[in-house]
Amino acid sequence: MKYRDRQGREYEQTTSQDSFLAAAYSSAMGRALMKFLGCPIFSKCARVILDSKFSVPFIFGFAEKNGIDMFDYEERMYRSFNDFFTRKIKPGRRFITKDRDLLVSPCDGKVTAYKITQSDTFIIKNAVYNTASLLRDSKLAKRYEGGYAVIIRLSVDDYHRYCYCADGVKSHNRKINGILHTVNPVVNNYLPVFKENSREYCMIRTEQFGDIIQMEVGALMVGRITNLHTEGGVKVTKGEEKGYFEFGGSTILLLLEKDKVKLCDDLLKNTREGFETKLLQGSVLGESLK
Repeated sequence: MKYRDRQGREYEQTTSQDSFLAAAYSSAMGRALMKFLGCPIFSKCARVILDSKFSVPFIFGFAEKNGIDMFDYEERMYRSFNDFFTRKIKPGRRFITKDRDLLVSPCDGKVTAYKITQSDTFIIKNAVYNTASLLRDSKLAKRYEGGYAVIIRLSVDDYHRYCYCADGVKSHNRKINGILHTVNPVVNNYLPVFKENSREYCMIRTEQFGDIIQMEVGALMVGRITNLHTEGGVKVTKGEEKGYFEFGGSTILLLLEKDKVKLCDDLLKNTREGFETKLLQGSVLGESLK
């Protein structure tokens, strides 16, 4: 994987997981195995284990292996591995600007940004995404023609609680059941992950940025996406906690209307050049064009 941070420093890292997934998805037998592992029933079984007290001994080794600085998080005893994985960060460890004209990242992660064409599509590597199939709503998808799709990929070392990216009024949540592929970028060479994975989204109606779709996408071993507000007509605030993912890599996807947001140049440039941009929750993604 190739990353850049907001200072332009470059990193390239290929983990054992990256190598395994590249090998698995490059063969028909491997893809069949991964499809089986992606069945929701498999993740539900894994969740039973990760929710149990017997998973507690895995916590320290996991944190050490993945370079997780526990100083950033609340100091307490964890009842299970998932209790640790959904841990809360200490107040002040993520900065959320109060400037209402700035759109922020709802989570830690690695960002790519893509233009949505007039035919409602955007392309990630070899996978073509149609916003109508992504949302399961062709009328709603038309609203985002010519806008942007911003994809924020969380890996296991990231903070897995997420917030609202802007002030506004949210709609009811729509949940779409599906399989649970890994969200590792290598898979986009073989499968349209975000169209097949279980996902949940709402619209946030804002004064500054138009109507934003904020979508949470489950992934391999993610047994549950937990959103705190499921009803519609709720006023929400930028930085207010929206929900959390349980164990595994995950993704948040933002759909932005045309001519509503000026995305930061580095996000677009890095995406064009094949890099993901590493950032933290609260990092600025763009500014209002209003």
